[in-house]
Amino acid sequence: MTDPTVEPRSFQPAELVETAPDADRWAEEARSFDAVACRALIHRVRWHTGLTQVDFAAAYRIDLDHLRELERGQIQADSALIAYLTVIDRAPEVVRAALTTC
Repeated sequence: MTDPTVEPRSFQPAELVETAPDADRWAEEARSFDAVACRALIHRVRWHTGLTQVDFAAAYRIDLDHLRELERGQIQADSALIAYLTVIDRAPEVVRAALTTC
């Protein structure tokens, strides 16, 4: 997500357009929102599988400490993990079957 900026208007010269004064605050809030959304996704997926943190981490080969930090909102998942969690949510048995054949 990019920092918010003041939109140029037809009556406003482009050189007068500056970065919004609260850009840092908005960027921090966006990161915080993303962490909350990620945390909710992980809880939902784990709830759908009915597994504990330990069992979920073992079944889907996710580092347990990493999973705990994600669920606490201490860190944010990257896009690959979000995609993986989405696949687990939609087809948990298919993912488990694929992982057992590796």
